[in-house]
Amino acid sequence: MDIPLGLTFDDVLLRPAESDILPSMADTRTQLTRDISLNIPILSAAMDTVTEADMAIVMAQLGGIGVLHRNLEVEEQCAAVRAVKRFESGMVVNPITIGPDATLGEAQALMKLNRISGIPVTARDGKLAGILTNRDVRFADNPMQPVRELMTHENLATVGLGVSQEEARRLLHARRIEKLLVVDEDYKCIGLITVKDIEKAVTYPDATKDAAGRLRVAAASTVGEKGYARTQALIEAEVDVVVIDTAHGHNKDVARSVEAAKKLSSTVQIIAGNVATPEATRALIDAGADAVKVGIGPGSICTTRVVAGVGVPQLTAVMESAAEAAKSGVPVIADGGLRTSGDAAKALAAGASTVMIGSMLAGTEEAPGETFLYQGRSYKSYRGMGSVGAMARGSADRYFQQDVSAQKLVPEGIEGQVPFKGPAANVVHQLVGGIKAAMGYT
Repeated sequence: MDIPLGLTFDDVLLRPAESDILPSMADTRTQLTRDISLNIPILSAAMDTVTEADMAIVMAQLGGIGVLHRNLEVEEQCAAVRAVKRFESGMVVNPITIGPDATLGEAQALMKLNRISGIPVTARDGKLAGILTNRDVRFADNPMQPVRELMTHENLATVGLGVSQEEARRLLHARRIEKLLVVDEDYKCIGLITVKDIEKAVTYPDATKDAAGRLRVAAASTVGEKGYARTQALIEAEVDVVVIDTAHGHNKDVARSVEAAKKLSSTVQIIAGNVATPEATRALIDAGADAVKVGIGPGSICTTRVVAGVGVPQLTAVMESAAEAAKSGVPVIADGGLRTSGDAAKALAAGASTVMIGSMLAGTEEAPGETFLYQGRSYKSYRGMGSVGAMARGSADRYFQQDVSAQKLVPEGIEGQVPFKGPAANVVHQLVGGIKAAMGYT
């Protein structure tokens, strides 16, 4: 039996070479999928202790992208997609509206649910009637009071579709207001421009945005009928990327799920995985995948290699899979086994277009879960999606154990705790800085 040599990140170093590029000059732009580019080559992992809406927002603002985990109910995951898409945009398209006959209580509930500070008020025919903002309701105390009695309805600040950001900024300043209502020729409200979105565009110039100026977001789905229904719902919620997320992507069900997902939308990109061989990479590309996720068992909280004895050393898996994917111009994502910025640089040098980060972002402020104290230090929970807790919550189908009772699950991951790390932006800054340093050396 011929057993080839396999390499992981600790087995190699990048050989320094003559360079006229300084780290500050390094360009970290890359392709996430065939059609979507990122300004930094980093994704946050689709794990229930890493990525929900808050993490996805931060990742997109910094130039990467977050992948919402699927241990959420379908509607919860779709709500998270919508929260990211509405958080920052050049213009909120088809904003949430309310009728003039609605009550103050209904309006306040809507504002709280969607984390917004103002709602356009529209008549039954869709025409703009006014706007209700926090200033209008600040001292109102009757929840049954009609919106029409509280809303601002005179001298409304409106603009037409296609207004420039400079003109919008000028009008907001001139009127001393925080929101501009975008109307069509029939005076129907079709959009909303806020001062916060303009400020965010200045603060985060590298943010990953779609054609409408909204933050991009990815979300994990799975195989089978339930996976198809989830994928369909995510596409309807306007997700940018669907990740068909399984522990073993070289499976006919995964290929069929990719083919089915591609038929649902011509614009939404499909990432599939996980794989560790060039043959598996080719199978997913032939099924229509726009990017392939590489990594079986390398994660710090993944025990697939111990439990099942399966895997390929991650650096070798990335090199071989990337070489195969390059024949079709499809990017690969190195998922797992990355403990330092140097590991990320090695993965990119091996052919990956992006890297997916889990453990390094776990424990940050934006990661899901409560911070707790243990022996005088702050921690957050971190677990593999193959752990008993995660599978019991909903990820068992990722490991093809969806029909197994909770008592008989065979875990391929562990649960633990990681020190609290503060804002995720600080971690990402260090990661990108390390990658740029590597680019300067090589």
